[in-house]
Amino acid sequence: MQAMKEWYKSHPYLFHKRSNDRPGCDSYSCMSEFDDSIWMREALTQAQAAMQAGEVPVGAVLVHGGRVIAAGHNAPIAGHDPTAHAEMAVLRAAARRLGNYRLDGCTLYVTLEPCPMCSGAMLHARLPRVVYGAADPKTGAAGSVVNLFAEPLLNHQTRVEGGVLADECGALLSDFFRARRREQRARQLAAHPLRDDALRTPDSAFAGLSDYPWAPHHVSDLPLLAGLRLHYLDEGPRDATRSWLLLHGGDGWSYEYRHLLAALTMAGERVVAPDLIGFGKSDKPKRATALDPAWHRQVLLELVDRLELRHVVLVARSGGWEALALAAAGRFVGVLLLHAPAPHGPAYDAPFPDAGHRAGPRACASWGEGEGGQPAPWRRLAERCELDDPQSARHVAARAVEYFQL
Repeated sequence: MQAMKEWYKSHPYLFHKRSNDRPGCDSYSCMSEFDDSIWMREALTQAQAAMQAGEVPVGAVLVHGGRVIAAGHNAPIAGHDPTAHAEMAVLRAAARRLGNYRLDGCTLYVTLEPCPMCSGAMLHARLPRVVYGAADPKTGAAGSVVNLFAEPLLNHQTRVEGGVLADECGALLSDFFRARRREQRARQLAAHPLRDDALRTPDSAFAGLSDYPWAPHHVSDLPLLAGLRLHYLDEGPRDATRSWLLLHGGDGWSYEYRHLLAALTMAGERVVAPDLIGFGKSDKPKRATALDPAWHRQVLLELVDRLELRHVVLVARSGGWEALALAAAGRFVGVLLLHAPAPHGPAYDAPFPDAGHRAGPRACASWGEGEGGQPAPWRRLAERCELDDPQSARHVAARAVEYFQL
């Protein structure tokens, strides 16, 4: 109750006497479209409070005589109560405030189309009018799935209007569920068990690597991975006009591109550098027969789709990867083929603490250069580069950024 009093004090402009309180004009039938937007914004404020509390962002206010007499939001998680929807909260509060469970002369504003439970409660309360924001195609009971308010056999009909600030109400819900899906996916990946037929190099093997400061990203729910965990780097702005996909050779891993990645991101580019399955920080199947170029290409295509990469420049030390770009020509705009010496040094041995981890390199040794002689619908640049030399990598990055201008 005290919280409600404080809310009233912080919203004094909502408690004016309505100018349309005149004979023949009740408080709800004379509300204008402008009025509806004002009250719906108050409901949106409640929805934002729900989101901050970790609840599905649905908010509601109940207006009587030109005044908000109740406000609330979803709270089933906090209250361990499946009935604690925003509409139920304001119906209960308004009934207590008015001293009557029948809410004559009231309008309820809610950011999402009411469900069957809330719609039934509104009808029991003899609510004259309800206004909602976004439609709910899954559980909406005001027309989207069913329409309880239009049922002629019921002894009360409530007037319903939808679509007020629908885009804003819907965007709040979309943002919430998008963030929740990301969190769920991150938890799943963090807890994903290692397959019995694969090995995973411990993180301690990569401790102390120089010039490799980037946060790891993992994915294991791509269809072809079937639970194998793939590691990749994803740096630079997500809304960059162009992306670079850096694919290592059979004798390296994403570490070999550390200087090129840094130079490209400094130029404002988005850069993705995956470790193929069997290499780097990705899981390593125990049998080399589980890996072949066509399978790797399909996994990479799934990754490109997942990350929504656009205007992609493929960077590789082998022309065999051009088949990947051909398979998704609509996403790729160019190929940068690097003539670089084979990488060497302790950092390139780190992913392979013993022979059992080397199925990937063994399989790669039998790969050819892939499909050739096919017409390429993109620009192609070949450059010599000492990938372990920062200056050489910066030179190639500057040349490539200029060459592949969109």
